Amino acid sequence: MTPPAGQPAGLAPWASDPAQSRGRRFPEPEAPTRTAFQRDRDRVIHSTAFRRLVYKTQVFLNHEGDLFRTRLTHSLEVAQLGRSIARSLRLNEDLVEAVALAHDLGHTPFGHAGQDALHTCLKRLSSAEGRGEPEAWGFEHNLQSLRVVDELEERYPAFDGLNLSFETREGILKHCSRANAQRLEAQEPGGVAQRFLQGGSPSLEAQLCNLADEIAYNAHDIDDGVRSGLLTMEQLGEVPLFEHYRLQALAAHPLLAGRRLLFETIRLMLSDQVYDVIDTTRALISTSGVQSLDDVRSSPGLVAFSPGMRERSQVLKTFLLRNLYRHPQVVETTDRARRVVADLFDLYLNAPNELPKAHGRSQHHARAVADYIAGMTDRFAIREHERLFGAVIFP
Repeated sequence: MTPPAGQPAGLAPWASDPAQSRGRRFPEPEAPTRTAFQRDRDRVIHSTAFRRLVYKTQVFLNHEGDLFRTRLTHSLEVAQLGRSIARSLRLNEDLVEAVALAHDLGHTPFGHAGQDALHTCLKRLSSAEGRGEPEAWGFEHNLQSLRVVDELEERYPAFDGLNLSFETREGILKHCSRANAQRLEAQEPGGVAQRFLQGGSPSLEAQLCNLADEIAYNAHDIDDGVRSGLLTMEQLGEVPLFEHYRLQALAAHPLLAGRRLLFETIRLMLSDQVYDVIDTTRALISTSGVQSLDDVRSSPGLVAFSPGMRERSQVLKTFLLRNLYRHPQVVETTDRARRVVADLFDLYLNAPNELPKAHGRSQHHARAVADYIAGMTDRFAIREHERLFGAVIFP
């Protein structure tokens, strides 16, 4: 099919075209050497929030080892997987990369433990004191990532945030509660939250980043779990998806063992998952009859695993939940992390003078406290807790 007029050569007609972007919240002249999505990617890479990701937890705290994944290395792996799949599907690689690199900018220190603690603190405060906006929003890391790029980054003279394109912002907000979507829609009618209220789908590039995120963390959490000693190859033999590729690796290399066997098994698993997504998505696009990005937005999700791969992937996710994320050693660490976050929240809430001046002047004090804590790295949060409480939570 010949691309429509204006569609970059090589892109599918249902891909996102930067020349047809729905634009930025604050109009800016176009960059002479970069598309809108390339400019978004560059702004994300140069942001303060992106650099902080190198010291934010994926599963294992930053101080537990130098070779475990962090939010930064995870984001890079998502971007690499996403671009590889996008190229085969003739989608916009630059948009995929921008979304992938930005999708975790709002994550707290200590991973999901920090997120859960902040959410509990905000909702408890809202309920106990009858507060409405903005404490009632609670804490959602996808929403916080959008908040980072829309408001919290301070780099440009004419606006707060990074002023990213609609398409990148849409991909960042991959999940959103209905209540928070309603609040966002009131602020930005017809904006990035509309689909959570009226149905429909985001761009294929946004859908792809969501699935690439899942593929990446399942694979690297296996690697990190074995490296940590909390998972063994014998345990992983219970997982059909992993065991299939382990046997395939041994069939090709009978003497393979140890980490080389683990790496080869993960490599084969990743490759087949990528091929499965490409083949399944091509088939769904073909049978759906979509001809444009507008058709994509009015269709159910089209970037997907095949049913068989989806089922095997879910078994792996359940295994990791039971054996890694809920491992007693991980739970003990996350319990300590929740305590650090909750202690800091309560102290800053009641002692605003302990906050940096820029945060302490906010009219929405509780939200400012949450923003400040969410922006912390693991090690800064630990040091700050030790300074303020004199207690060593992580010896």
